[in-house]
Amino acid sequence: MSNQEIANRLYELCQQGQFETAHDELYAADATSTESNMQGQRETASGMDAIRAKSKQFNEAVEEMHGGYTNEPKVYGNYIFMEMGLDATMKGMGRINMTEMCRYEVKDGKIISEEFYY
Repeated sequence: MSNQEIANRLYELCQQGQFETAHDELYAADATSTESNMQGQRETASGMDAIRAKSKQFNEAVEEMHGGYTNEPKVYGNYIFMEMGLDATMKGMGRINMTEMCRYEVKDGKIISEEFYY
């Protein structure tokens, strides 16, 4: 797949909330995922098992999902950028509206890293 095809498939799956399918189809086994923790420090999960565990932890923290969106991706060389947002009630935190910029790096037809900025 070309980087544009990967971006298009990622966008399609994200719009449908099929993040696990995106992980299975598009990510390298040794991919990394980096984002800020609640204290604002950047943390990295390495490998698909760690990324899946991080996703599961986030999903378990959601009390109710009210909505969300994914904007069309932009591809620049080996990088894909997408804006995503969500409106959710989080356990112990109440309702939040969050917008994030997502950056994905592609190598040899697979996503090798993702970073989220919010």
